[in-house]
Amino acid sequence: MQELSTFTVNHWELVTAFLITLAMLIFNVFGDRLRGFESISAESAVRILNNDQALLLDVRTQDEFAKDGKVERASHIPLSQLKEKLDSLETHRSQPVIVICRSGSRSGVACSQMKKKGFEQVYNLKGGILSWKSAGLPVTYK
Repeated sequence: MQELSTFTVNHWELVTAFLITLAMLIFNVFGDRLRGFESISAESAVRILNNDQALLLDVRTQDEFAKDGKVERASHIPLSQLKEKLDSLETHRSQPVIVICRSGSRSGVACSQMKKKGFEQVYNLKGGILSWKSAGLPVTYK
């Protein structure tokens, strides 16, 4: 134990870096659950969409559709307008909602907002439309 204390004092920078890295790893693994939603793969999203009558909500901007395409059956509310338009999704409050953006970051923000407003089953599509396309799932450019 004395050796650990000596090491910690002599190499406090390394110990601090290790603790920060450990905290980031823990948050990366458990962060979504701490915020009340789960990140899922594109394959899991398809399973939920097919079996549970889920809503697929795209929170990207209209301009992003031209670049990356969109999922045909997705509803669209840009993240910047989501807080004001959450009431329009009231009928989906107890149903599964899968939120998608370009890479999975903004959809995580949207999931947090929806959980705070009482939506029960909210999922973040890990990797966003990019993972959807890399899984070979269809998109449209209309």
